[in-house]
Amino acid sequence: MKPDQKHSMKQFEIPTFYRSEFIGPIKNFRKQSDPRKKDFTPTVVDFGPVKIVLARHFGFCYGVENAIEIAYRAIEENPNKKIYMLSQMIHNPVVNRDLQDRGLSFILDTEGNQLTEWEEVSSEDIVIIPAFGTTLETESFLESKGIETKEYNTTCPFVEKVWKMAGKLGSGDYSIIIHGKFNHEETKATFSHSLNESPSVVIKNIDEAKQLGEIIEGIRPTEDFYDLFEGRYSKGFDPSKDLGKVGVINQTTMLASDTHEIAEYFKEVMIDKHGEENIKSHFADTRDTLCYATNDNQTSTLALLEHDADLAVIVGGYNSSNTSHIVDLCASKFDSYFINGPGELIDPETIEHFDYHAKSKQISKGYLPEKDQFTVVVTSGASCPDSVVEAVIERLVSFFPNSKSKAQALIEAGIRE
Repeated sequence: MKPDQKHSMKQFEIPTFYRSEFIGPIKNFRKQSDPRKKDFTPTVVDFGPVKIVLARHFGFCYGVENAIEIAYRAIEENPNKKIYMLSQMIHNPVVNRDLQDRGLSFILDTEGNQLTEWEEVSSEDIVIIPAFGTTLETESFLESKGIETKEYNTTCPFVEKVWKMAGKLGSGDYSIIIHGKFNHEETKATFSHSLNESPSVVIKNIDEAKQLGEIIEGIRPTEDFYDLFEGRYSKGFDPSKDLGKVGVINQTTMLASDTHEIAEYFKEVMIDKHGEENIKSHFADTRDTLCYATNDNQTSTLALLEHDADLAVIVGGYNSSNTSHIVDLCASKFDSYFINGPGELIDPETIEHFDYHAKSKQISKGYLPEKDQFTVVVTSGASCPDSVVEAVIERLVSFFPNSKSKAQALIEAGIRE
C-alpha cells in the first residue's frame, strides 16, 4: 500500500469550524465517484451570474490535519500549563490565530526570529514541534532544557519520509542535493538531518542546478562552489570529492515539475561525465520526494488550466510555499489573485491581494468582468481550511443578489439530490 493510500484511511478529529457544509459534499462526491483519484478535472458549480470552477484537490492534507489534531489535543489535555509552538504550525493565518486565541504562544517566527525568550520556557511547559519539523540542533537544545517534544510532535510524515531518504543516500555514500528554499522551516530541518548523514547542499531552482552541474563537469572551477552556494552547504563540503555521487531530495512543497527537471538534469550530467553504463554508481534514482497532496494539488491546478475562466482566486497564507506555486501555475493563464480570506474581496470593484514575488499586498480595481455571467477558478493551498474557501465563494456570490443558493447550485451540479 502506498503511503498516501494508507494515510487517507485515517480520519482526524479537527475543529468543525474548519469544515465546510458546502465544500465537504463536493469533496465526498468526487471521492466516491473517483476513489482511485484518476480524475483531476475540476467541479463546476453554477450560481447564475457567477460560475465557480473548483479544483479537484485542495485544502487540508494528511499532514496538516494530523498537526491540527495534535495541537488542539495538547491544548485540551494541558489546561493549566503554558503551551508553546516552536514556530507557526502551518502557514495559515486563520489556524495560527485561533491557536493563539486559545493561549498558545509561538517561540520563533517563520524567519527564525525570537518571539518568546528561551528563558521563559521551562521543562514544565509544553512545546509543540510544527508540521515542517525542526533541526536536530533545536531538538538537542530542547532536550537539554528537559523539554519533552515527542508527545506533541506534529512533523508531517511525508517530511520524515524525506529525512529517511537522506539517511538511505548517506548509507550509500551519496552526497545530497536538496531542492528547496533555504530559509523555509522545512528546508532548514531537512538540511540539518541531511548533513548529519552525508555532505549536503541546497539549491533553489534549475538555474542553480546548472551552476552546480557545470562545477561537476569541470566547466566551472570548483572554487566557484563556495561563493555560489555560500551558507547552503554542509561543513567540510569538498566539491572536488563530494560531487562524484549524488542524489536529489526536496522540500515537499516545491513545484513537482521543477524537482523532476532538476533530478533529470543531474542524471544527464552524470551520464555525460561517467557514462550511462555507470550511472547507478554516480546518481541515486530517488524519484521525487514531494508529498501526495502537493502532487495532487498541482496536478489539479494544471487541470484547471484546461478550462476557460475570467479570473482565478487562490486562497491561502501569504507565506505558504505550496500555495505560491499554485498561484504561479494559475497566473500562467488567468488573471490571478492570491488572498487569505473573504475580507480581501472588498466589493465587486476592489480586491486586496498579495504579490508573492514582490512580497507585498496590492489593491486592484475592476477585477470582476462586466458580463452577465463570468467564470472564476477557485482553489487553495494545503494549509487552508475548507470553511475559508467556502466563505470566499460566498462573498463572491453575494455581490450578485439574483444568484442561486448554495443548496440549489449543488443540486444542479449533481452533488446533492
